[in-house]
Amino acid sequence: MAEAKDTILEHILKAFIWSMAGIKAAWKNEQAFRWEAAIVILMMPVGLWLGRTAGERALLIACSMLILITELLNSAVEAVVDRIGLERHELSKRAKDLGSAAALISMITAAVVWGLIAYERILG
Repeated sequence: MAEAKDTILEHILKAFIWSMAGIKAAWKNEQAFRWEAAIVILMMPVGLWLGRTAGERALLIACSMLILITELLNSAVEAVVDRIGLERHELSKRAKDLGSAAALISMITAAVVWGLIAYERILG
């Protein structure tokens, strides 16, 4: 945790280090995150070509990053639930299912955005 006497730059540096540790943990422990990150990295050049305007390019990148953000949050929920206990419980199942649903909705959102922009670029 950051101490109260940290300067703003020290706090930002510590936060960056903790964030990178989170990304490393996700890469090491979460297969879904690795797959999604690989797909996002591969699709970025396509998105830069596909978008005609800076706004379209930003939207394609942002909705792709939303998938990764949602997957990180879903993984965090799953880790906390598993930390509490591995026995089956309706609330644990609900928490995990809700996180999974959020990840699915982010993927659907990205697919719709990419599809609409691709349709306009290729057929429009």
